[in-house]
Amino acid sequence: MHITHDIKKPDHIKSAGLVLRPKSEHLKPYYLRLKNVLSLYNIELFVSKESAKFLDVEGLDESEMFEKSDILISIGGDGTLISLSRKSYQYQKPLLGINAGNLGFLTDVSLEEIESFIDKLLDDDYRIDNRMVLEVELLSPVGNKKLIAFNDIVLSRPTIEGMISINAFASSKRAAMPKHHLNTYYGDGLIISTPTGSTAYNLSAGGPIVFPLTEALILTPICPHSLTERPVVLPADFEVEFSSEDETIVVIDGQDTYNLKFFDAIKINIAQQGIKMIHRTDRNYFKVLKQKLHWGSK
Repeated sequence: MHITHDIKKPDHIKSAGLVLRPKSEHLKPYYLRLKNVLSLYNIELFVSKESAKFLDVEGLDESEMFEKSDILISIGGDGTLISLSRKSYQYQKPLLGINAGNLGFLTDVSLEEIESFIDKLLDDDYRIDNRMVLEVELLSPVGNKKLIAFNDIVLSRPTIEGMISINAFASSKRAAMPKHHLNTYYGDGLIISTPTGSTAYNLSAGGPIVFPLTEALILTPICPHSLTERPVVLPADFEVEFSSEDETIVVIDGQDTYNLKFFDAIKINIAQQGIKMIHRTDRNYFKVLKQKLHWGSK
């Protein structure tokens, strides 16, 4: 997959779909401000059934909402936006995150900025970034299970006791490299991250920060037994595969959990399509890093 920096914008934005962070009744003021400014432009706002319960409004099934909406909006933190991006992935609609959380690496519009940003959005003063995602395939003799991961896939031990051993394999057509044994990770587990996810669990585990539009796979061991183990960054055309004889838990974006003992292996590739993220034209990733990580603070 090759990340495209200049993504085609919707010709006209006539409708938007909305998802709120679950069980967050206090987000109603965000909804009202958003609804009011969209109504000024005659833009219809659809709300998912789950979110509508907390707003006392009529809601739509998510699939119907995704189909009818020109753009999709989440109100919450990065986790809410990631959940929306995964559920709506097949519809390939641009996503806007309004930040009502803490860090907000992905959701960069605040409550106070809703009106001004919607004005810019309707004036075509915005950009769309195409964020790379991972295609995950859990291999089994009775049938494979396919998912996508926006941030990361974590292979982890099921309990605090003991360690696990993970066999890692890699292949690349471009590098004329057939499938071969890359490493055996022994420790608490392994993180396979996208560049977008590099500032999530990967960062906490000592992995590198990678610019989000980079095409790469990041492999970061979690508390490895050997101090010589270090994170590895692979080109996006690589395919990686992992297996383990130990009981190993697979966590996708911190939201879906599987036990690897029910599968032969897990295979990970770069997905052919990315996720379209709406951002301000003046959004600077390095300014975001400095603000969120307090770089340069005394």
